[in-house]
Amino acid sequence: MPIAMTPSPPPSDRARILFLGDDIKYDPTLYQRLTSQFDIVHPPPADLQRPAFLQHLRDGSWGRFQAIMRPSWHTGGEMGNWDEELIQLLPPGLKVYASAGAGYDWVDVFCLAKHGILYCNGAGASTEAVGDMALWHIISVFRNMISSFLAARSMDSKLFSRAHHDLPATSYNPRGHTLGIVGLGNIGYAIALKAYAAFGMKILYHDIVRKRPEQEDVVQAEFHPDIGSMLRKTDCLLLATPSTLGGRPFLTSELIAQLPRGSRFVNIARGSLVDEDALAEALESGHLAAAGLDVHASEPHVNERLVTMLNVTMTCHTGGGAVETKTGFEQLAMENVERVLNGMEALTPVNGRLIKESRTNGHANGHDMNGERNGAS
Repeated sequence: MPIAMTPSPPPSDRARILFLGDDIKYDPTLYQRLTSQFDIVHPPPADLQRPAFLQHLRDGSWGRFQAIMRPSWHTGGEMGNWDEELIQLLPPGLKVYASAGAGYDWVDVFCLAKHGILYCNGAGASTEAVGDMALWHIISVFRNMISSFLAARSMDSKLFSRAHHDLPATSYNPRGHTLGIVGLGNIGYAIALKAYAAFGMKILYHDIVRKRPEQEDVVQAEFHPDIGSMLRKTDCLLLATPSTLGGRPFLTSELIAQLPRGSRFVNIARGSLVDEDALAEALESGHLAAAGLDVHASEPHVNERLVTMLNVTMTCHTGGGAVETKTGFEQLAMENVERVLNGMEALTPVNGRLIKESRTNGHANGHDMNGERNGAS
């Protein structure tokens, strides 16, 4: 079926923004400010399906836009992964792509940097919501909340009485236990603050960058450059780190084996970070006492082994799912493109350092040194 052609926008001296996804819902005033400064092209949903989207880029249907914004996480991503196939079709002079969402495993930020395109995420907008969800999972894996929850809702008085009688024997207060966090970025640090203040947990962390001493002091955090040394001291392991390159699992049977027997695990980061079969085996063997998962390896599907276990808390990747998060995503996407187009620094740049390195190696603003766009046909 042929793809319908979208007429090119009329010429204008103003910078142009390609707007992907649903209309602005939470901050129309900020959107009006954008429209007063820039031309905005807002394609219909049918044009965002990958075949149509790629064809429009080839045809230049939307003109030479200088910015892309995707203010809503649940729409605007219909074209799928932003890989070399897609990125090399973007117009020369494109400066910034600002999207909702904290994670960016779906976009090749290295390839964007090679073409001189800054990627900005929604970091910070979801910090409070994800931090709160992490605390819910932490208390759940220590206090057998799912078993108690299901027994109460079963309308079975025997199950209720059994849970009331038996669960305290394997339930523990989080206070005084060690929380080992992999990734102490914005979200990881927010979780550390909450767990330290609310539960009195001991905070250990592993990261490629160490926090400043004054930040560590606030939560009495103990830095472990070696992941193994942290795991051996951890009562509850929590992942708050980006996906690995290539989507390889971080938590494997080898790492799980280094955790003390009876420890717990929580993942609010990315499902692809976990070998779920290895996790299921550790739970079945009793090496791990419980797990809390807001994210899953094959979303929207969950692991068939894990879903049957009463010591596994599961939520539907709703850690960041709050109105405040959606509002923040909108604002950050719009503010990032506004700032970059006006010559100011972005609020949440992801690959700025990579762009500097790429330019040092002879690339600038999506062109090589003889002025031809990299990868363009």
